[in-house]
Amino acid sequence: MGTKTLIVLNNDQTVKDLLDKRSAIYSDRMEMYTTGQVASGGLRMLAMHYGPTWRMMRKMNHALLNVNAAKSYVPYQDLENKQMLVDLLETPDALLQHVRRYSASLTASIVFGWRAPSYGDARVNQFYEAFDKFVALAQTAGAALSDFYPIIRKLPTFLQPRQSEARRHHVEEKALYLANWLDAKRAVAAGTANPCFCVDMARRQTRPPADDGGFSDDLAAYIAGTLFEAGSDTTSSTLYGFVQGVLLYPDAQRKVQAELDAVIGPDRMPDLDDVPQLPYVIACVKETMRWMPTAALGAAPHAVMQDDEYLGFHIPKGAGVMMNIWAIHRDEKRYPRPEEFWPDRYEGDVVGIADSASLSDVSKRDQFGFGAGRRICQGMHVAERSLLLGIARLMWGFNVTPVIDEATGKPKLPKQDRLVGGLVVLPEKYEACIKPRSERHAEIMRAAWAESKKVLDEKTGQWSRIPEGMALPKL
Repeated sequence: MGTKTLIVLNNDQTVKDLLDKRSAIYSDRMEMYTTGQVASGGLRMLAMHYGPTWRMMRKMNHALLNVNAAKSYVPYQDLENKQMLVDLLETPDALLQHVRRYSASLTASIVFGWRAPSYGDARVNQFYEAFDKFVALAQTAGAALSDFYPIIRKLPTFLQPRQSEARRHHVEEKALYLANWLDAKRAVAAGTANPCFCVDMARRQTRPPADDGGFSDDLAAYIAGTLFEAGSDTTSSTLYGFVQGVLLYPDAQRKVQAELDAVIGPDRMPDLDDVPQLPYVIACVKETMRWMPTAALGAAPHAVMQDDEYLGFHIPKGAGVMMNIWAIHRDEKRYPRPEEFWPDRYEGDVVGIADSASLSDVSKRDQFGFGAGRRICQGMHVAERSLLLGIARLMWGFNVTPVIDEATGKPKLPKQDRLVGGLVVLPEKYEACIKPRSERHAEIMRAAWAESKKVLDEKTGQWSRIPEGMALPKL
């Protein structure tokens, strides 16, 4: 393609052999000139080349997002989930808004220490607008041409309108990220900051460069800002995909509710401590990520850092290597009846998503939605817990059925193959009838939220005190 080689991996074994087993040389990125350099100033981790700065950022993210650290976020997840349930009781026709608020507010709490009490939160909307502009730039023909035909970059500015647009975007985006980072940094200095990633990053910044400190405010702002973007949309899109799945394949809803009724009963909501006794809930999470992967072609292609040979083929240095997650997840040999939403395929598989990704036998890996190799999504532990809690409580408390068309009397079902594209893929907007399973279920959900929100300021909806058990690890 142009002056570059792009290789697409369409099966599980090639992913394992190249991106996992040879991760030492398959962890770079293809040059992303418009999105990585011009629109991001070389500060966006997604587009950054493999090197000391990227490794420092990865190490920092690992400290925040590893499996042990993820347990510290349960109080945040619990509260945001309970608000989502009550939001659904109040306005059940706004499903997508409610799951997006849940995911965005949780991520903002973890990263910056503030939350989004409503879907229309101004700060969240600023991030969404900035990310939408970035995605639009990334998808333009001009961006692709400058990546694959470097000589185009030498053209006069008036012949490259997208480059001018990308420069303006970087100025606006950096200002947004810096504002939120510096607000958090000032709160740390004043002793008023809530436990969050920015607190520990501010402390780390004071260390010498030899100890992974001394980085600029610009870089810190991009670490925090892009971490928020990465976490705020993926979980909500997956939950939205799950609801579409049970609308189209209602047998899954019947089975997961039968499990919840048997294990939990009608007198309390499930929590994360119940998950080991809820294998069908676990199966629903795995199947949703397989059936509706948010990164259908991976977040961005990896790149090989030196010439390589594989199965008799020569792979030149710098070649892009893209995971075709959609194709792998539709492989009939791996997944019988791949087009169906069928959690039963994971019967007996209760291995956590991260552990599954590390299995030596790739045929036993559950799904590939979080990527592979050293570029695998570091937020998978937090995301998995949010999905487990979201699906378990949603199915415990609500029945999800199709809306009936008043004109025809027939159910209005979503189109399975109608998707909204972008860096994050989700189903096209659909209608669903979401009702509490009983008045008793509704009462319990309302009472749980009323108790949990006592830690919030009544006027602002922000944290007035830190929930019990909330203590993030030091970096």
